[in-house]
Amino acid sequence: MSTERRVHLSRSARPAYDALEAFSQTVGTIAADAGIDARLRELVLIHASQLNGCAYCVRVHVDRAVAAGLTADDIAQLATWRESGIFTARERAALELAECYVFIHEEGVPDEVYDRVGGILSEKEYVAVSWLLISINAFNRLTIAGKYPVPPRSGEKTDGGAGSGTA
Repeated sequence: MSTERRVHLSRSARPAYDALEAFSQTVGTIAADAGIDARLRELVLIHASQLNGCAYCVRVHVDRAVAAGLTADDIAQLATWRESGIFTARERAALELAECYVFIHEEGVPDEVYDRVGGILSEKEYVAVSWLLISINAFNRLTIAGKYPVPPRSGEKTDGGAGSGTA
């Protein structure tokens, strides 16, 4: 089945999508009430979406991150967060937890990660970040399965994937 002919799940079963959207709103409220600010929320959602390979959700959350004040450097450093010195202990804990939720089928949340993250995040923060990750993983699966398009923005040029030839 081609991308153009794929069933659009969010349109084809609108009540299920609306429930997922309502769930996401509830999770956002839980996160805000737990003190998860927009910066931390968007870092975690972008990183999970990157790891899942969801270009659509990466774009959505990069746009939200920029609107929340994150810089291009903040976003670019996500790929190397362990080596980067720009993230706080809370952000690093949340990013590590994000990796566990994306790859939950491998080890779940290992005890050492649970203990390390739990030593940095409060229980309310841990719960909130966990629910954010459960929510974004659901959205990632929806958009990946549906092959939601991520075309160039107007005015952007593409070279069809060829490199510039410079290092």
